[in-house]
Amino acid sequence: MTSRRRFLKTLSAPALAADPPPWKLNYMLASSMYGNLPLAEILPEVKKTGATSIELWPKKHATQREEMDVIGHDKLAEMLKSQSLTFGGTTRYDLGPFRLTDEIPIVKKMGGTFIVTGGAGDWKVKPEQLKLNVKAFVEKMKPHAALAAENGVTIGIENHINNLIDTPDSLRWLADDIRTIPGLGIALAPYHLPQDTALMADLIKHIDQKLTLFYAWEHGMGCSKPMPKDEEVQQMPGRGKLDWKPLLQALKSTNFTGPTEIFMHPTPRGIPIMPTAAETTAEIVRAKNHLDSIIV
Repeated sequence: MTSRRRFLKTLSAPALAADPPPWKLNYMLASSMYGNLPLAEILPEVKKTGATSIELWPKKHATQREEMDVIGHDKLAEMLKSQSLTFGGTTRYDLGPFRLTDEIPIVKKMGGTFIVTGGAGDWKVKPEQLKLNVKAFVEKMKPHAALAAENGVTIGIENHINNLIDTPDSLRWLADDIRTIPGLGIALAPYHLPQDTALMADLIKHIDQKLTLFYAWEHGMGCSKPMPKDEEVQQMPGRGKLDWKPLLQALKSTNFTGPTEIFMHPTPRGIPIMPTAAETTAEIVRAKNHLDSIIV
């Protein structure tokens, strides 16, 4: 009887829950980091950077999105499979937010989940009007968001200088206005924000589940003019002055599991961030190691 009681007690005892795996960043590679190099050269580098998927950029930043159409989508799918990689999505500033009808099914076909683009509307207005303009933009985006959601794709609106979605307030308003709209999210670029870590962390928490993609990209010395490489790469985590810990803590607090891209822009656009593919990979790995080392 004692053995039977002990057995029944073990059945009624709550199962000990396994500890969840530690939170970490989910890295994705932006093809523009390698400039105009062909996909055949870039794809073998992806896993070396710690990423498992790639996002394709078009001209003027890169040429891989155009290359995908030239070589054929099925051919790219084979190339990705041979490297055990997945297709993440595309950046289409060239199309803008209202001309993505043809891009959405292509991204779906390739197994991607997002398209990054910018906002649209007048931003050179007073705050009260800007808030109304953000709301009007979201209304215009609803049918496009619906099409994206039907295809399992999210349109990520990036905050960008000289754009409707530029200021911290415009980001907050956008997040609030799209909270219940499937298919619409935010691609957050710290580079284009005041380099205030408390502000950025607050924005991450405010955007919360609407964060589609996160750029590990700081302002450093900027990217709008030629400069020595050691100054240009200060856009990369661990090279510039930005303390990434508060941002990572904010991402962890919202349990962000979407893609994070280690990122910068070279000048001129269309060249790799470092002279060779191998050096570019090494620089991305250095930035990844820096971020991973400060996750708590």
